Amino acid sequence: MPNETTAGSEKDFIKEYATPLSILGAGLLIAFGVYFALSGASTSTGGQKTATAEITLRGVQPDDHIRGSADAPIIMVEFSDTECPFCKSFDATARSVIEKYGADGKVAWVYRHFPIPTLHSKAQKEGEALECAAEQGGNEGFWAYSDALYSTTKSNNSLDIGVYNTGNQPQGSLDAGQLSDFAAQTGLDKTAFEQCLASGKHAERVERDTIEAGEAGGQGTPYIVFISKGRVPSETRELLDSLIPSVGPNTFAISKDGKRISMSGALPFTIVDQLLATLLK
Repeated sequence: MPNETTAGSEKDFIKEYATPLSILGAGLLIAFGVYFALSGASTSTGGQKTATAEITLRGVQPDDHIRGSADAPIIMVEFSDTECPFCKSFDATARSVIEKYGADGKVAWVYRHFPIPTLHSKAQKEGEALECAAEQGGNEGFWAYSDALYSTTKSNNSLDIGVYNTGNQPQGSLDAGQLSDFAAQTGLDKTAFEQCLASGKHAERVERDTIEAGEAGGQGTPYIVFISKGRVPSETRELLDSLIPSVGPNTFAISKDGKRISMSGALPFTIVDQLLATLLK
């Protein structure tokens, strides 16, 4: 499934994903696989069943970045790397989820950090920038900044982050390039934002989320965990089992208590929508 893994070196990643053709080819293969899975062309799982795992992570916290109601029956926790192209893709999917299920309080989206420095050296500082936006603008400020960042970046370290591009700050300069631009664009105090970013005060928060992602079973980005107030119904299990031939046996897992589902990779909204529909019945 389309995601970026913590395993391997940056050299290996570049070799695998460097050209647009390779990305396009992978996308077409995924699209065909999803099409056949959804059309019923391949319904046999070959006897494989969706894996069971611990999937240990926090529920909604007071300082979480959330779209939707914290009391929603389904909480979609996304662990994301801001420079991951697949995370950029899933960002659009998550917004579609909230458009369909957020207004009536059925699903909420929680964002947590999962930068992979071996692939994206800028992602850690960009995660801190999101936290500086939240510090100054609250929950709404965070999401406005997130929307600006994800809609602008072309991923894979393409964003201009000013003095943090090389890690060497010119004396007296705090300009963070496009990160500073986003702050001004979303109505934040640019000077205060740059001072916050330079302090590194939110690095620990980003690292805490990253550790949690790994402990919850995340090995690549995006990594999503759906937290349900009730146990996963049999219809959901059947759906996940039916998807194994097209998405692979390690894309989904169900927690031992039956109330959490992990999803590795940026699956399209059509699949996520089906999953949520079964959980909400």
